[in-house]
Amino acid sequence: MSDARESVLEYAPHADVAIIDKMAATYRLALSNRDASLVSASDPEELKTVRENFLKKKLGLTESDADLDKAIAEVIAAMKNGKPNPRLAVYYLLAEKFGKLDVLK
Repeated sequence: MSDARESVLEYAPHADVAIIDKMAATYRLALSNRDASLVSASDPEELKTVRENFLKKKLGLTESDADLDKAIAEVIAAMKNGKPNPRLAVYYLLAEKFGKLDVLK
């Protein structure tokens, strides 16, 4: 789980380690597959999956698709450093952005 922690802490040094660990346990199957452990910013279907499955289903957000897509784009833009976008970091930053970290505890 230390890789999961490091991937989130790189983008959110203030992150709650207990939440990261819980997320790592919840998404352990996705994290075990290199491709699934990353969010492809250039794949519209992948971004739709983040919006539908994480933001709407997991976090229970009801904002418009346009607003949710904008938030995803902002998080991905903030992470641009030439490295792949770790799924847990994207999820953590989105939950933080919407004030929904408690859902992940």
